[in-house]
Amino acid sequence: MASNTQHDDGHDKGIPDLGDAIDILTFSQILEMDDSEDDREFSRSIVFGFFEQAQETFEKMDEALANEDLEELYRLGHFLKGSSATVGLTKVKDSCEKIQRYGKKENLDGTPEDDDNLCLSRIKTTLSVVKTEYAEAEKTLKDFFK
Repeated sequence: MASNTQHDDGHDKGIPDLGDAIDILTFSQILEMDDSEDDREFSRSIVFGFFEQAQETFEKMDEALANEDLEELYRLGHFLKGSSATVGLTKVKDSCEKIQRYGKKENLDGTPEDDDNLCLSRIKTTLSVVKTEYAEAEKTLKDFFK
């Protein structure tokens, strides 16, 4: 699959439209590494490994939020942003970037935010959103690999 021959509707050589939560260009690059389109063993292992990693990270984020640990929330947001970008989960990546900024005590525009409670409140709200975005993307990808 040539990744630069994508169509606007997201369809390319048997890849269904995965919606706006998944970057089809990034995801198709992972699929290109499969030896066989029949079992998709490599891409399946990458994606399902990400699912495990994301669940563990969400648990750590919940714990860090309960402990009001902004530095740990920054670190976890940064980590999950990178791994979700690798798989092509655009919305999850964008929300994790927000968590990363709030954990770093910044506003979305990068300006400093001195109110820890405001940052924690924003993270709590964003974490709820990112978990929903993740669940939708997980369902879409699990359906793809059936």
